[in-house]
Amino acid sequence: MSGRIPQSFIEDLLARTDIVDVIDTHVPLRKSGKNWQALCPFHDEKSPSFSVSQDKQFYHCFGCGANGTAISFLMDYNNMGFVEAVESLAARAGMDVPREGGGTVRSETNLSEYHELLELVIDYYRCQLKEHPQAARAVEYLKSRGITGDAAAKFELGYAPPGWDNLISAMGGSDAAQQRLAKAGMLIQRDSGGYYDRFRDRIMYPIRDHRGRAVGFGGRVMDDSTPKYLNSPETPIFHKGKELYGLHQLRGTSPARLFVVEGYMDALALAQFGISGVVATLGTAATRDHMERLFRMTARVIFCFDGDEAGRRAGWRALETALPLLRDGRQVYFLFLPEEEDPDTYVRRHGPETFEDEQRYVPLSDHLLNTLKEGTDLNTREGRAQLIDRAMPHLGALPTGALRQLLIQDLARLARTEPEQIDPLIQRPAARGTQKLRPRPRHMPARGETMPMLPQIIRLLLRRPSLGQLVEDTKPLRTGPPGEVFLADLLDFIHSRPHITCAAILENWRGSAFEARLRELSGTQDDSDMDALDLEREFMGAMERLQAQRSRKERQDWLQGKRLEDLSADQRAGLRNPRPVGESDR
Repeated sequence: MSGRIPQSFIEDLLARTDIVDVIDTHVPLRKSGKNWQALCPFHDEKSPSFSVSQDKQFYHCFGCGANGTAISFLMDYNNMGFVEAVESLAARAGMDVPREGGGTVRSETNLSEYHELLELVIDYYRCQLKEHPQAARAVEYLKSRGITGDAAAKFELGYAPPGWDNLISAMGGSDAAQQRLAKAGMLIQRDSGGYYDRFRDRIMYPIRDHRGRAVGFGGRVMDDSTPKYLNSPETPIFHKGKELYGLHQLRGTSPARLFVVEGYMDALALAQFGISGVVATLGTAATRDHMERLFRMTARVIFCFDGDEAGRRAGWRALETALPLLRDGRQVYFLFLPEEEDPDTYVRRHGPETFEDEQRYVPLSDHLLNTLKEGTDLNTREGRAQLIDRAMPHLGALPTGALRQLLIQDLARLARTEPEQIDPLIQRPAARGTQKLRPRPRHMPARGETMPMLPQIIRLLLRRPSLGQLVEDTKPLRTGPPGEVFLADLLDFIHSRPHITCAAILENWRGSAFEARLRELSGTQDDSDMDALDLEREFMGAMERLQAQRSRKERQDWLQGKRLEDLSADQRAGLRNPRPVGESDR
């Protein structure tokens, strides 16, 4: 597939989608006034606080704060990525998903052929574990690792027998069949022509994506030969930087925390000891895609690493990847095991209670500061300056919020300075988004940053976007502070789309620095029954007050540094009767 999904398509898709129908398919809704209510699917509660607005095509939970559009709901409820959620809604609406540049999303039907093929391969390997003459060795190995028959069945373990063409003989009777197996990652092409089995004499671990579809395999040897683990290669349906082993078994749950380990056997062993919510990476460091998937399921992630130097390096890479995603409420911890131990051996030796002892988990903030302090002499100015210099890019990667502010305070204490001295030094990276739908304005107006009318105006526009058509000229806003520039962008966006909805506005700024604030303003709207005329009056009144505030600010800026005796009589009179700055003032 090539190019991004056009913004115009997303707007059209949302216009054809009713969020009530989408959510009601997963969560039973009941009418409550002009909105719909349910028990929130994202946290435990006894009284319904989950509200869905059909007018705004937006949901909001007043208990946990979850909110968003139909796309957001599918992403959070089904642990989907953005593109996957768009595809799902498009399929529901009978629409093909276009791509900028003329491409289209790869046919789901074509990809399903690979999933179905790998289901057959899973059955084949499981059968070999039970029936192949040399499978006894594999069974004994699993028993020696404490794997029970029930666990082997739950995780669908299998066996790839020795030999170069077992899978070919069983499933590759034609050239076309062998080509499909090769594209699915199960065969390797010979230089001289033909194919041979990729996996030979290995315990086989099927890998499923978060939706439970077969996407690949991991194979483990039973002796000291190498490679110890062998994964499927990258294929049209398998990308190891996106998948997490065991994640599909958590579908439909809302775990309080998730453990991330480094191997299939570790995940299996912990599950056998009753430790729930365990996933494993697939021979790669934790990626941003991994993190985003994890945080869609829980706000608390615990990375478990071996205590050796390699484990420490892996922990640091995970920390750096997690930093940009740590919005307030999200937490990352690290569990570093003693050297020569891995999660499998540790839980067998010490038991699940010790493994789950939260006193042993190191918060990301502690791990960050402790690592940055290593090798610095905080008794010298040079050492303290070195600490600050090391910390700058990491603090800059953190989103603005409580955690970032507390870390700045801790760093200031260690460096024997004031937080106000550190904040200006922080390197702030450009905002990152997974889908750049339009040029991004400079930054989102924060609470109290600009004029107090802005949140009210934006809130009204999200409630009824057509109010934006009442503002004919946005040029004056573009000379103001960043918050007004954003308002101008929002109004221009509405002008060009007379029938735009709140949901489409939110999707337009998905992934930008604006997203969280816009969602917040959408979720705190007053849904009292106010007629269209009253809404127009409130909106235009707020715009007039914004103009008055801007005029006062312009006058204050112009007068700054001027002496009273330098002013004309008209200008002095203007101080007693303020008016917008005119040409005569200048």
